[in-house]
Amino acid sequence: GRWLPWLASRPARPGQLLPRLVACPVIMASLRRLLQIASSLQPPASRQRIQLFSSGPSQTLEKNVPYQKTLKESGPQTKGPSQALPASADVVVVGGGSMGCQTVYHLAKTGVTNVVLLERDRLTSGTTWHTAGLLWQLRPSDVEVELLAHTRNVVSRDLEQETGLHTGWIQNGGLFIASNKQRLDEYKRLMSLGKVYGIESYVLSPGETKSLYPLMNVDDLYGTLYVPKDGTMDPAGTCTTLARAAMARGALVIENCPVTGVEVRTDDLGIQRVAAVVTSHGTIQTPCVVNCAGVWAQALGKMAGVNVPLVAMHHAYVVTERIEGIQNMPNIRDHDASVYLRLQGDALSVGGYESNPIFWEEVSDHFAFGLFDLDWDVFMQHLEGAVNRVPVLERTGIKSTVCGPESFTADHKPLMGEALEVRGFFLGCGFNSAGMMLGGGCGKELAHWIVHGHPEKDMYGYDIRRFHHSVAGNNRWLRERSHESYAKNYSVVFPYDEPLAGRNMRKDPLHEELLQQGCIFQERHGWERPGWFNLQGKAQVLDYDYYGAYGHKPHEDYTYNQLLSDEYTFDFPPHHNVIRNECLTCRNAVAVFNMSYFGKFYLVGPEARKAADWLFTADVSKPPGTTIYTCMLNARGGVESDLTVSPVAPGSHDPALAPAFEGDGYYLAIGGAIAQQNWSHITKTLQDKKFQCQLIDQSEELGMISVQGPSSRAVLQEVLDADLSNEAFPFSTHKLVKAASCPVRAMRLSFVGEMGWELHIPRKHCVRVYQSIMKAGAKYGITNAGYRAIDSLSIEKGYRHWHADLRPDDTPLEAGLAFTCKLRTDIPFLGREAIEAQKRDGIFRRLVCFTVDEKVPMFGLEAIWRDGKVIGHIRRADFGYAVNKTIAYGYIRNPEGGPVTTEFVKKGEYFLERMGVPYLAKAHTKSPFDPENKRVRGIY
Repeated sequence: GRWLPWLASRPARPGQLLPRLVACPVIMASLRRLLQIASSLQPPASRQRIQLFSSGPSQTLEKNVPYQKTLKESGPQTKGPSQALPASADVVVVGGGSMGCQTVYHLAKTGVTNVVLLERDRLTSGTTWHTAGLLWQLRPSDVEVELLAHTRNVVSRDLEQETGLHTGWIQNGGLFIASNKQRLDEYKRLMSLGKVYGIESYVLSPGETKSLYPLMNVDDLYGTLYVPKDGTMDPAGTCTTLARAAMARGALVIENCPVTGVEVRTDDLGIQRVAAVVTSHGTIQTPCVVNCAGVWAQALGKMAGVNVPLVAMHHAYVVTERIEGIQNMPNIRDHDASVYLRLQGDALSVGGYESNPIFWEEVSDHFAFGLFDLDWDVFMQHLEGAVNRVPVLERTGIKSTVCGPESFTADHKPLMGEALEVRGFFLGCGFNSAGMMLGGGCGKELAHWIVHGHPEKDMYGYDIRRFHHSVAGNNRWLRERSHESYAKNYSVVFPYDEPLAGRNMRKDPLHEELLQQGCIFQERHGWERPGWFNLQGKAQVLDYDYYGAYGHKPHEDYTYNQLLSDEYTFDFPPHHNVIRNECLTCRNAVAVFNMSYFGKFYLVGPEARKAADWLFTADVSKPPGTTIYTCMLNARGGVESDLTVSPVAPGSHDPALAPAFEGDGYYLAIGGAIAQQNWSHITKTLQDKKFQCQLIDQSEELGMISVQGPSSRAVLQEVLDADLSNEAFPFSTHKLVKAASCPVRAMRLSFVGEMGWELHIPRKHCVRVYQSIMKAGAKYGITNAGYRAIDSLSIEKGYRHWHADLRPDDTPLEAGLAFTCKLRTDIPFLGREAIEAQKRDGIFRRLVCFTVDEKVPMFGLEAIWRDGKVIGHIRRADFGYAVNKTIAYGYIRNPEGGPVTTEFVKKGEYFLERMGVPYLAKAHTKSPFDPENKRVRGIY
C-alpha cells in the first residue's frame, strides 16, 4: 500500500493532525517516493519534520507562485511614492489588492473621480499576489451567485473592452466532486438555483465524469456537478488592468506609500468622523477611508479606533511538475477530501482547508511579496486527497510551494460597510482567500454603499453590523469561530447546522432553567436561544475543543454535537416529530417561547416623535398603550427591519421597564439576530437628521416570554393581575401589570398566529414569572417550544422573517406589507418617495406563498417554474404541521417583463424544483392557515 498504516487509518474527524515524519535528507522525485520513504521510517514516537526537495538532483524546493508575471519586481524601484500625493480626495482606498483595485475601479465608474488608492508596496502585495484565483459561479446563496457573476463579467469581458488588455481570465470549467448522497444533494440544490440565473451546470455520473476528466479516479464517486463556464483569474493581470481602467477615469493609484495614521475628528454632535489619511510622505484630507488592507486591515482599523474582527492564518498550495494529459481540464473541488486542484497550464496547483491551520500570531508590517515555509505536517492531508482523486499525482514531482498569509473571519464571510465606531470609515476586507472571485461584485456594492449610503444588493451577510459588538471585540470568540469556519469551509451546508465554537457568550436569565428541561440551543448574535426541546434530557454546549487540533482533547460522548450531527440531512430531520408536537400543542393548547434574545430599545427625547415618524413606515403617533407592527426602510424603499413599536409614557421606578424621560417615548422590540444592525441603522439616521433624542439599549436587562395558544388567556389569567378579555386587553395593545407579583410589560401580540401575550420582564424576575406560568399551565398541557417551532408556525401564518422573506433589496409593496406604510397620511418617512414611485409604476416582483401536497422537505433556493419558465426562487421554506404541507415563499417576476399582479399569481401552473426534481405547487394570495386572522383575536 502507498500509505502508512497510521496514515490509512487516520480518523476522518476534523482536527486530527497528520503524524509528523522523521527528518531525512531525501530527494523528492515524486509523491510516491515521499510516501515510500515515510513508510520506511520510525514509528510516530520519534517523528520529526522531513525536508522536501524538488525533482532536481539537489535543488531545494522553491517557494514561488506559479504565475508568469507578478508585480514583485516591476514598477518603481525608489523608496518614495510612485507619484505625488494630492492635498485632498473624496475617497481614499487603502490596499492595492483585488478588493482595493475593484473598489477604486467601481468608484470611478460611478463618477467618483477624486479617489486615491494607496498601496504600501506594489499592487497585489500581501495576499492577492499568491492567491489561487479560482472562480466558481455556484454558491448556496442567491446574493453570492450574483456577486460572482459580476466579477466574472468584469474580468472576462468588461475590462478587456474598456482597456484592450487581457486580464488573464481562463474559462476551463469547474467540477465539484460528490463522494456521498448528501454531497450530491447539495450540488443538486446549487444546480436548481443556477437555473434561476442562467448558469449552465450538469450533474454527471461517475462514467460521464471519467469521460470529461480521464485522469480522475471515479471509483469512489457518487457523482459530480460540472459548470463549464467556471474558470481562473490572474492576480497581476486583473489588478493592473483594473488600475489602468480606474486611472483612465481620473483615479489616482499611488504605490510605495504606506499609511501611518488616520485622523478622526469629533463633530458638533459628538460623532466621530474620518478627517484625513496620514502617510510618511504627506497627508490627504478626506471624509472617507476604505480599508482594503487584507491581513493588515486590523492594524489600519486601530489607527482610527475601529475594531476589525479578523485573524491571520497561513494558507497554502503546491504546484506540481508537468502532467501529461492535464491540459484544458476543469478545476476540481473535492469538498469531502477538503482539497482543490486548479489547472496551471500543464500542471496542477493543489490546496485546501485543513482542520489545524497555522495562525499568524505577529503580523509583520514589512511582509509584502514574501512566503512562509510550508509546514508539511499540516499540508500532507491535502496530498492524500489529491492523489486519491488524480492518481497520476503519485508519480508527479512538486515544483514549488506557496504558503502565504490570508485573513479569515468568524463566519468565513467578508467584512464590509461603514464601521460602527467612526463615520466615513468603510471596510472591504476579511475575504477568507476569496477576494479575487468576490472582488468584482463586492467592489461594485461597496462603491454604491459609499456613494449612496447603502448597497444595491442585500449585503447583510457581509455587513460588519451582523456581529454584535460584544462578541466582535472578544478575542476568544473570534479565534474559535474563525478556526471552525476555516476547518468547515468545505463541509456540506445543512439547513440546521450550528457552530460549536464561540458559544455561551450571551445567556438570558432563563438559560439554566431551560437547559435542565432539555433545551437544544441555537446561537444567534452571541445569544443562546432555544431551538427545540430534547425529550431525552439535558444537552449542554461545551467549551470548544478545536475538533482535537492543537493538542486539545476532543470531547467524548458530546450529546449536543451528536444531536446536531443527527440533523445533517436534506430530508426531514430525525426530530421532525418533536417539533411537530411543539407546534401542534401551540395550535391546540398553549406553548411558552423564550424570546429573551430580542433587541429591546427605547427611543426617547424631545424630538423622539419626529424621529419615529421619519424612521417607521407605519403611523406610530398613537397614544401610550398601543403597539404597532412596522418596517424601517432605506432611501430606495428597501426593508432594513420589521419590528414592533409601542408608544410609552414616562416612568419612574424601573429604567428597564419604564424609564424616565422628557418628551415622547417608544419601546422597540426587534429580532435578536439583527439587533446590532437595527441599532446602527437607527443611530445613523438620527445622526444624519440631527434629531434631538436618545436610543437606549435594554436588551440585556429585560427578558421576554411569549405565551401563545387557545389556552393562553386561561393560563395567564392565573398569573397576571389584569383583565385579559378582548374588551379589556385587545390585540396590539400593551400594559404595565404584575405577573406573580413582579412588574412586567404585557403585550397582546403573536408571531405564530394564535391568541397570546408577550411578557417583557426585568431580568431578576424572569425565572419566577416563568415558573409561575408553567405551574398554572400544567393542567392545560402547556409545553416549552423553541425557534424551530416558531419558524414553522410563522410561515404557516404568513408572517415575515427579516433576511429571509424581507431584505434590504425588497420593498414592503413587493413583500405584501403595504398595510405597514402610512401612504394615506402626509407624514414623510425614509423611503416614502421610492414606495410611492413603485406604487405608481407597478410591482414587477412579488412575494408569493406556495404549498406542496407531496411530503418533501424544502429549505430555500428551490427554483420556481410557471408554465415552463423559471420566474424566481424560494427564499424560505418549512413544513406546516397544522396544514400538513410544505410551505414555501419566494419572489417571482413576470418573464414577459410586465408587472406581477394578483391575477398573474392566480393563473399559471407552478412547480418548485428541488434538487433537480419538479414538484407541483399551489400559489396562494392569502395565508394557507387562518386567512381571516380570527385566532389572534381570540376567535376559535
